[in-house]
Amino acid sequence: MRGTGHIVRTNSVELCAETFGDPADPPLLLIHGAGHSMLAWDEQFVRRLAAGGRYVIRYDSRDAGRSTGYPAGEPPYDLRDLVADAAGLLDALRLPSAEIVGMSQGSAVAQLLALDHPDRVTSLALASSTPGGPGHDQPDLPPMTEALRAVFTTHAPVPDWNDRAAVVEWLVEGERPFAAPSRPFDTEAMRAWATRVVDHADDIAAQVTNPFLIDAGAPWRARLGTITAPTLVLHGAEDPLFPLEHGRALATEIPGARFLTMDRTGHEVFPRETWNEVVPALLGPLQIRPLNRG
Repeated sequence: MRGTGHIVRTNSVELCAETFGDPADPPLLLIHGAGHSMLAWDEQFVRRLAAGGRYVIRYDSRDAGRSTGYPAGEPPYDLRDLVADAAGLLDALRLPSAEIVGMSQGSAVAQLLALDHPDRVTSLALASSTPGGPGHDQPDLPPMTEALRAVFTTHAPVPDWNDRAAVVEWLVEGERPFAAPSRPFDTEAMRAWATRVVDHADDIAAQVTNPFLIDAGAPWRARLGTITAPTLVLHGAEDPLFPLEHGRALATEIPGARFLTMDRTGHEVFPRETWNEVVPALLGPLQIRPLNRG
């Protein structure tokens, strides 16, 4: 059984969203990463958050899923527009503020939401992230692994976007390099997920292209010390895109932030094996509940 569907109009775009749980509970907004859609957040994971007393919202950002999209290679928006969309979604749902959980590029959106709209952020959880924005120069932090760099420089051909089976396999293989090498890669489960993603997308080519082309704007790492929302930083111990030091640095630069290392996890959205640790961490009162630092 799916959540309650919403088509929300804000900032001259339509955003597809789903809500789970009791609207009287504290709201929690999930912001997915580049190239993904709301389906990045496993429905069983979302329902566990809702069962823990949260009104959970997951949504498709621009070009993702069933939200407003643009021709592949021609996104007419930037990262700040995605921040405005997140705030606008809360407005449309008549939510003054929410707990914000962001993953990768969604974490960059969450950071800017906390900086530029602090009254909208009750608490902040930043996963698989870096201090500031993706694409900004971070000379003091380690680069992506050589293995992942090799993947990016290989330039594997894109599939025929009209060939559903080929696109599904391309998505599966695209996720493989980001997973933790210490944990078996569940190809069948990933294929089932990729199939749902393709069927949910109005334009899968735009979804996996445009978010990587948008301008992140001026760096904001120097502003992180002004974030006042209680913050939890979660990071995979085997993240090949943003090695663990990125998460540690992010937690260090946000006052009072807690840091949680996810063992046997790469640059991936909360593998099922992490839920017993991650769900209580997200549901706990971050301002008073200490977490073991990884």
